[in-house]
Amino acid sequence: MSIQALREQRAAKAKALNELVTKADWSPEKDQPIYDSGMAEIDALDAQIGRINAVNAKIADDALTAQVAERADKIGVDNKDEGVRLYAKWLRGGDNALNAQEWTKIRNTMSTTTGSEGGFTVATTVANQVLDALKAYGGMRSVAEVIRTAQGNSMLFPTSNGVSEEGELVAQNASAADLDVDFGSVALDVYKYSSKVVAVPIELLMDSSVDVEAFVRQRLVTRLGRITNKHFTIGTGSSQPRGVIVGAAVGVTAANATSQVSAVTYDSLVDLQHSVDPAYREGGRGRWMFNDLTLRQLRKVKDGSSRPIFVPGYESGPPGAAFDTLLGSPIVINQDVANMAANARSIAFGDFGHYKIRDVLDISMFRFTDSAYTKKGQIGFLAWMRSGGNLVDVGGAVKVFVNAAT
Repeated sequence: MSIQALREQRAAKAKALNELVTKADWSPEKDQPIYDSGMAEIDALDAQIGRINAVNAKIADDALTAQVAERADKIGVDNKDEGVRLYAKWLRGGDNALNAQEWTKIRNTMSTTTGSEGGFTVATTVANQVLDALKAYGGMRSVAEVIRTAQGNSMLFPTSNGVSEEGELVAQNASAADLDVDFGSVALDVYKYSSKVVAVPIELLMDSSVDVEAFVRQRLVTRLGRITNKHFTIGTGSSQPRGVIVGAAVGVTAANATSQVSAVTYDSLVDLQHSVDPAYREGGRGRWMFNDLTLRQLRKVKDGSSRPIFVPGYESGPPGAAFDTLLGSPIVINQDVANMAANARSIAFGDFGHYKIRDVLDISMFRFTDSAYTKKGQIGFLAWMRSGGNLVDVGGAVKVFVNAAT
C-alpha cells in the first residue's frame, strides 16, 4: 500500500473517532472500546507511515552518497544564482578551486573573511535555505515568530500589557479620563552557535555528480536545529537564550499524588487552559506543548463523562495541516520539554507566537584541510551562526503546568 493510501486511511479513521468523541450521547460502555480500537489502528498506521518515511529518507541519503544526485553547480545554474554555484565549487575544491575572477564575485556576494583555513560568509540564498530548514527540529520554530536581522547588535523588543485595559462611558460634555499605556522592553540578544565539525569523505567531494552543498547543509541543519531548539525551550537566559518553558509563568501546580502521572487530571488541564487570558486563546492561537512521553499519558485522561479529551487530527485542509487536539486545542510535540517528574515544568499552554526567535542572516563556514582530516581521507567543515530567543510578553500568553514536589 502506498504512503498516500495509508495517510488517507489514517485520516478517515481519525475523522470517525473525532465524530465519535464529540457526539452528544457518548456512552463509555459502548463507545470507549470503539475509541480504543480506533486509536490502536491509528498508532499502527502511524508506525507503518513512519517506517516508510524512514526507508525513503535512507534511500535518499544513500542516493546522495552513491553519486546519483544532480551536479552541485547545476543548482546555481538552474536558480541563476552565481553565489550558490561558487559556494558549491568552494565546498568541493577549497580556495584553490576558485580563480581570481570568481573570488571577486564571492567578495561581492558573500562578504569573504580571511583566515588560513579559508572561511567566508555563505551566500544569502544558502543561509536562507539553512534557516528555513531549521523549522523541522523540535517544534519551537513552527509556532514562534521568527525575526531575521542583518546584524547581531543588542536589541530591545518593546512590550505592553493591555489585557486589563478598557475604555469608559463618558457623559455628554464630560472629559475623557487619562490612561497611559505602560511600555516595557525585553532583551532579544543573539548567541554564537557552532555546528561542530562536519567531516566529509574526499571521495564525495571529488565526484562531480554529488550535490555536496545539499549534503553539508543537511548536516548543519540537523546539528544547529537541535541545539537551538533546546535553548528556545529550556534555555536559562544566562549566556544563552531564555527558553519559553523557563520564561512562562506558572498556571497550575499539581497537588501531591501517588505518582507524578496521576497528578495530571482533567481538572488540572482545564485550569491550565483557562489560566491563560481568553485574549491569547481567541482565533485558535492557543497550543499545548509537551514531549511525546507526556502525550502518551495525557491520551489516557478522560473528562467527567469518561470521554477521552485527546482527539486525533485528520487532514481536512492541505497536507500537513492535521493537528491532534487536547481539550479542543492543537498539540505541538517538543522533545526538549521535561518529562513529568518532581517540580518539572512538563506541560505548557498558550499563544507561542509571543516567543520571538531572532536569527542573524550571516552564516560563516570554514573548510579544514589539515593533517588531522587528511590522514582519514576527509575534509572538515564548520559553520557558525548567531541566534537568540525570548518570551516577549508580560501578560501571560503562555502558562506552564508544574508537577508536584513529591
